Amino acid sequence: MFRGPGVFLRASVTPAAALAVALLSSLSHCSLLEGGPVVSALSPYFGTKSRYEDANPGLLPDPRVPLRDPDLLEETCTPVQLVALIRHGTRYPTAKQIRKLRHLHGLLQARGPGNDRADGAGGRDLSTALADWPLWYADWMDGQLVEKGREDMRQLALRLASLFPALFSRENYGRLQLITSSKHRCVESSAAFLNGLWQHYYPGVPPPDVADMECGPPRINDELMRFFDHCEKFLTEVEKNDTALYHVEAFKTGPEMQNVLKKVAATLQVPVNNLNADLIQVAFFTCSFDLAIKGVKSPWCDVFDTDDAKVLEYLNDLKQYWKRGYGYTINSRSSCTLFQDIFQHLDKAVEQKKRSQPVSSPVILQFGHAETLLPLLSLMGYFKDKEPLTAYNYKEQMHRKFRSGHIVPYASNLVFVLYHCKNAETPKEEFRVQMLLNEKVLPLAHSQETVSLYEDLKNHYKEILQSCHSSEECALPKVNNTSDEL
Repeated sequence: MFRGPGVFLRASVTPAAALAVALLSSLSHCSLLEGGPVVSALSPYFGTKSRYEDANPGLLPDPRVPLRDPDLLEETCTPVQLVALIRHGTRYPTAKQIRKLRHLHGLLQARGPGNDRADGAGGRDLSTALADWPLWYADWMDGQLVEKGREDMRQLALRLASLFPALFSRENYGRLQLITSSKHRCVESSAAFLNGLWQHYYPGVPPPDVADMECGPPRINDELMRFFDHCEKFLTEVEKNDTALYHVEAFKTGPEMQNVLKKVAATLQVPVNNLNADLIQVAFFTCSFDLAIKGVKSPWCDVFDTDDAKVLEYLNDLKQYWKRGYGYTINSRSSCTLFQDIFQHLDKAVEQKKRSQPVSSPVILQFGHAETLLPLLSLMGYFKDKEPLTAYNYKEQMHRKFRSGHIVPYASNLVFVLYHCKNAETPKEEFRVQMLLNEKVLPLAHSQETVSLYEDLKNHYKEILQSCHSSEECALPKVNNTSDEL
C-alpha cells in the first residue's frame, strides 16, 4: 500500500499504534493550559526541560500565529524547499526520574508529624505541603508525549504553514516527506504535526488516520534521527564511559551544588546526608514538568530561588556539553550523516530547479530529540564558548552561549530554507539559504550574515560534506594485540 522504499510505520506494530493513539488524542483541540501559561521565575533555567514558549515568549498572545522575523528574505526570492529538524513536543518524565521523585517524596512523608512546623502566618510549612502534594506521575508515562506536546506540534505546523504558504500549499500536501525517530514521543509528534497541517488545509474537518493521509505516514529512520545509537565510538568512549562525564560528577560535589544541597535539606527538613545532587535535580525538574504538562506552579517550585536555578541549569548544561556538545569531538562528528542528508535534499532541489523541473520534495520534516539537534548545531559551529564548560568555572560561564534551554527546548526546530532568486546577476547568486532556529533567523556561524549563497554555504562546510564518513568517524581505534615474544 505504501509508496517508495524505507521502513514504514505500518511495518511495526508499536509505532503504528502510537500514531493511531496520537491522532485520536489530537482530535481534542483544547489546550490544557486554560487562560495562558503559568509563569515561574525559574522558567528560564530548566534547560532541555524548558517549554517552547519560554524560549520564544513572543508566541504567548496567540501560539497559532507566526512571528515573522524581519531578516527573512522578502519577495525578491522564492522559497523552493524547506528541510526542518524538529524536537518532539512536551513529554512526561522518564521512569528513572519518576522513581527518584518517588524516593524523595517518601523521605518527606517519613519525617513524621512531629517535624511539621507552622510558617510565620500560621500556615503549613513547605515540606508538609510537598509531602501532601499528589504524586501523580506513574512509571508507564516514561517519557511519552503529553497532550501539551501534541499541541506544541499542531501549533508549530500552523505557524510554519502560515510563514511559508507556497511550500505548505494544498497542492504540495501529497509531496510532504516525514522522517521520525522510533521513540513514541517522536512518532506521536509527527502525527500531531500532520494533524495541525490538516487543520490548516481543512478547518473543522476531522482528520483521517495518518496512514490514509495523502502524504502517507512518516518513515522511521533511527540511523538519521538517533545517529548516536549507531556510532560505536560514541557509545564506547562517551555513553558507556564512566569517566566521560567527569565534570558533571565533579560539579555535583563542588561548592555551588553543595550549597544548594544544604539549602534544600533545610527547607525540606530532611538530613542533608539523605539527599544528593540527583534528587535535588529531579525536584527542580518536577517544578518544570508540573508547569509544562499541567500548567500548575507546584510547591516544588517554591523549594528553589533563581540562584539555585542557575546552578542547576549549569549542572544540566554540563551534561549536554560533555555528552552532546563540544566536550568530545565524536559527539558532533557522529551527526555527519544527518548533516549530509540535509544537503542532499537541498542539492536535489537545486538540480531540479536548474532543469526547470518541479521540486519533488518541497517540504522535508524530520522528528528527533534534543540529542539529535545539539550535536548537529555543534558540528556547524554554533553556541561555542571561548573556554570549555567545566566543573570549576561556573562563575566565569554565567554569560555563556551554550544554554541548552535557549537552544533546544521542547518542540525546538532547526529549519533550512532554500530560495530561488530569479533576478540574480550570476548563476551562483540564483540559490540562497537561510536557517531558522526556533523560528528566528540564525546568523551564519562563520560570518554572522543572515543569508548565504548556497554554494558559499556548501564551501564553508566542505570538509564535513566531503570528508566526514560515519564508518570512519565512528570506528573504534584498532587495538594491536600482537606481542614481541622472543
